[in-house]
Amino acid sequence: MEQVTDHLLAAARKVIAVHINYPSRAAQRGRTPEQPSYFLKPSSSLAIGSAEAPSTVERPAGCELLGYEGEIALVIGKAARRVGIEDAWSHIEWVTASNDLGVYDLRYADKGSNLRSKGGDGFTPVGPGLIAADAVDPAKLRVRTWHNGELVQDDTTEDLLFPFARLVADLSQLLTLEEGDIILTGTPAGASVAKPGDVVEVEVSAVESGGGAVSTGRLATRVAEGTTPFADFGARPRTDDLQREEAYGSREAAGLPAQAPESPAPVLTAGLKAKLESVCTATLSSQLRKRGLNNVSIDGLTSTRPEKRIVGLARTLRYVPNREDLFKTHGGGFNAQKKAIDSVNEGEILVMEARGEKGTGTIGDILALRAQVRGAAAVITDGGVRDFSAVAAMDMPTYYSNPHPAVLGRRHIPWDTDITIACGGTTVQPGDIIVADSDGILVIPPALAEELADDSIAQEREEVFIAEMVQQGHSVDGLYPLNAEWRLRYEEWEATGNGQTND
Repeated sequence: MEQVTDHLLAAARKVIAVHINYPSRAAQRGRTPEQPSYFLKPSSSLAIGSAEAPSTVERPAGCELLGYEGEIALVIGKAARRVGIEDAWSHIEWVTASNDLGVYDLRYADKGSNLRSKGGDGFTPVGPGLIAADAVDPAKLRVRTWHNGELVQDDTTEDLLFPFARLVADLSQLLTLEEGDIILTGTPAGASVAKPGDVVEVEVSAVESGGGAVSTGRLATRVAEGTTPFADFGARPRTDDLQREEAYGSREAAGLPAQAPESPAPVLTAGLKAKLESVCTATLSSQLRKRGLNNVSIDGLTSTRPEKRIVGLARTLRYVPNREDLFKTHGGGFNAQKKAIDSVNEGEILVMEARGEKGTGTIGDILALRAQVRGAAAVITDGGVRDFSAVAAMDMPTYYSNPHPAVLGRRHIPWDTDITIACGGTTVQPGDIIVADSDGILVIPPALAEELADDSIAQEREEVFIAEMVQQGHSVDGLYPLNAEWRLRYEEWEATGNGQTND
């Protein structure tokens, strides 16, 4: 079997690592990415190790959390640029073992690039043996890691989130993978922390079709204590219980006490609400569309206060078609409609599903007043409104399909609250963020709201510039949207802060 050599390490111009790729690791981290993401490690971090001659890695002085991660490394044998998945594996020459070492104490320092936390000298040992890529099935490889002789990681490539060929093809769409480049393909659950004196071993193996086992042998790394302190002029190590938990894999493994459950953080913070109030629904709609969300508007309604822009969390109420026997049991007394009105909180928006039925009212002046007194930001119904003049005179906006004098029992039964409903042609869930202005009503998934608001603010800033340029007489060709030349001019305009450009 071929062995990893200094010549092979010298040929690696790039070392590219994948963040999360094993389902077991995704479950441990509590997040499963939709697409692979990557970071670079310097080639100077590469080292060779074996059971007979372990490499040595320093845990930097002042650091507590030197994490190890057993991984499968791929070595590029033929340059790859814009290759397809079906051809990608042919560009891999060798498979070997690797240990993606890093200090959690410096994770904070580079905002996700991992340069210092994972780029130290000796932080990427590989080897010792090389398995020919064309001799194995990439979906039938096994990676195992031992910490001081105890098996702590053991997983296969059978159900990776992103198979190896996809990683190669994906990376090659934007950058050329050159001969000798190394790709670290992610680690399974079980990665933890090594201390000075510890030995970490990683082995990658496969089973050939003929039944014989093929293996890289054990890649061994011994941890030593660093003695040179960090200089005062750079980032210095620091850690906390969150980093300890992530480094060890759990609070229990890190020796930390169990954490009491916290109250959930508010979804719609004051800061996020202010951001969403500062942008138009038209802008938010375009940003939602960029994210593939096209059916998130409540359509066909009119506002009693179209000049107002509102932002709030959705509470929901569903009406079902009237059936006289059921109305007797559900329509009277403190029914679902009255419960919804009487429980709406400050800043919330009550959204009603009335199936677009225009032949009766769904709310009138007394209940609308009760909602306003409780601090509701708005009421939205895709049905009718009774006592329209009184409702329209209120400070609280009501979005409605049409005025109608009839009571709800003519067509509706108030059935249930705080469930997923349909209103105005879209789905609304309790806790969704509703944004409405004179252009319309949008339903925003809470998980997207922060980035959506930030990108909308940036878009509207660009549109201020574009409007100024159009006012000055420029054609919209290349300006709207901005081409490369106009984007440079926009960046200059933005940097000066005075709205001036050089013609």
